[in-house]
Amino acid sequence: MLWVIRLILLVIILFAIYRIILYLSHPRRKLELAREQQRYYFYDDPTNVRKNFLLTYKGVLFEGEKYLDPIKKSFNVVSISMIPQQVIDLSSFIQDDFHLIEQKIHEQYPNAIIDWKSPVKEFLHSHYKGKG
Repeated sequence: MLWVIRLILLVIILFAIYRIILYLSHPRRKLELAREQQRYYFYDDPTNVRKNFLLTYKGVLFEGEKYLDPIKKSFNVVSISMIPQQVIDLSSFIQDDFHLIEQKIHEQYPNAIIDWKSPVKEFLHSHYKGKG
């Protein structure tokens, strides 16, 4: 009888360790940790091209909406709309930050055209006007 209790206790301990490892290695948790530490992190499910990806950089969370090629009906991402989740936190960003983000996105989706949503779009557009 005592060995049955030990076996059950061992199974419970192993299950608890398994759940802790799953929790610590979950990509969503890594994304939140990177956002809090103001690091870059790219969270995407490459097996599901229809699911949006999340990206954090300098403590700001961005969501990327992926669009497929409707004409070829392929699973290649041809367009991405980038939406900042916390607009107020963009004040410390410069143009090079957005170019770095685009470069990182192109590493995952090399043929995609990146379209920034407001207010980033206006910021980048006004910067190009000022240079030309």
